[in-house]
Amino acid sequence: MQNILLINASKSFGHSNGQLNNTFADFAATLLSEQGHSVQVANVDQGYNLDEEVQRFLWAETVMPGWWMDVPWILKKYVDEVFTHGHGSLYASDGRTRSDASKNTAPAVCCKGGIICCP
Repeated sequence: MQNILLINASKSFGHSNGQLNNTFADFAATLLSEQGHSVQVANVDQGYNLDEEVQRFLWAETVMPGWWMDVPWILKKYVDEVFTHGHGSLYASDGRTRSDASKNTAPAVCCKGGIICCP
């Protein structure tokens, strides 16, 4: 079984309170746990500690960001902050190099063990 990090990017606003996304995240966590996976859930809108979140990414074999529609700003902010804070432990390089002009951008970074993470 796998270590799975679910990132719940629900955002409370207006009359919704983020309930639909919270329901999806709770259902996924329960289902995956019942199937024998180890599951941790990051509830982004409730705040987070960068050191703890970096450790979650290092622990996880699978990362599942969750939002019922499109990627909300709060998920992008979370990924930007955690990966910036985790430079050196989550990844060593973003792939850019001055010695090879064809590698001047990086759509993904190599994380632990060569696994590609696409934040």
